[in-house]
Amino acid sequence: MFTHKDIENRSLFVINGTEHQNLKVSSGRLMLEDTETKKAITKLPFPKILSLMIVGHTTLTTALIEHCNKHGIPIVVMKPNFRPVFYYGNMAEANFLLRKKQFEENKGILPVAKVLIKNKISNQLQLLVKTREKSVSVEKAKISINNSFSLIDTVTDYRELMGIEGKSAKLFFNAYFEFADWQQRLPRVKQDTLNATLDIGYTMLFNYVECMTRLFGFDPYMGVYHQLWFRRKSLVCDLMEPFRCIIEHQIRKSLKYGTFKPSDFEKKKNAYYLKSEFKKVYVKVFFEAIINHKSEIYNYIQQYYRCFMGKKSVTSYPNFSYE
Repeated sequence: MFTHKDIENRSLFVINGTEHQNLKVSSGRLMLEDTETKKAITKLPFPKILSLMIVGHTTLTTALIEHCNKHGIPIVVMKPNFRPVFYYGNMAEANFLLRKKQFEENKGILPVAKVLIKNKISNQLQLLVKTREKSVSVEKAKISINNSFSLIDTVTDYRELMGIEGKSAKLFFNAYFEFADWQQRLPRVKQDTLNATLDIGYTMLFNYVECMTRLFGFDPYMGVYHQLWFRRKSLVCDLMEPFRCIIEHQIRKSLKYGTFKPSDFEKKKNAYYLKSEFKKVYVKVFFEAIINHKSEIYNYIQQYYRCFMGKKSVTSYPNFSYE
């Protein structure tokens, strides 16, 4: 398990294996090398590395694994869409005290769930404000979301909270993507190109957040808001809520700039799928959007861990503010 000293003095190192980069050990240091020019991009001493996250396809040598073992550096290898391939090393999964606390709260923690949803809708409100639009749908959504904060404070069960979250999300999407002829949010159905794009972005964010939760030893299936369900990683669903705004903002920006286009998709059996020639474009855009906030995501989950383990008041739980 990471100590306070580790977290303060060591860095999370993310390697983009899709950009002609290779890892090797040189003079006892980790070296990131450009595979085309054979020149070193950067060198890092192993004691300064908190965790090594490799995205894409690369080669791991026994020397690298040996040095990671020696310095207690966990390795996470992911596909380009951030889907975990395997975890190796000190992933803190033996943190039985943390998991014991999770199992004791197996029916969720409503006050913490409220914090997560408040954080999510506050970022939705921030995105609407950033548009500087004054349309009827935008103003209606802003008023409703503002009223939701006081309603959440009075909630006494999960169904009420889900209802408030659902209403806010519906109004938010109607306003934020009004320019793109928004219909409705239907996860995984892919009824239109915008829903399909949201699915791609959310999936990459989900995979990245899952890797972060495993670094601290959380059981990803034990959530505080999303309830237990077969094979659903409820905690990951919980912790990605405040960060959904990263994906939503990136999609709006990419549509406005023409980076993402409806013509990038093809329709098969009443569902829209991204054409193979555009997959790299979408992965690259979402990769950069998520990695630009890697420190905020890590710090958020770190603070969440401390609050959860210390049974601190809900006012101590972290808040992610999208700027």
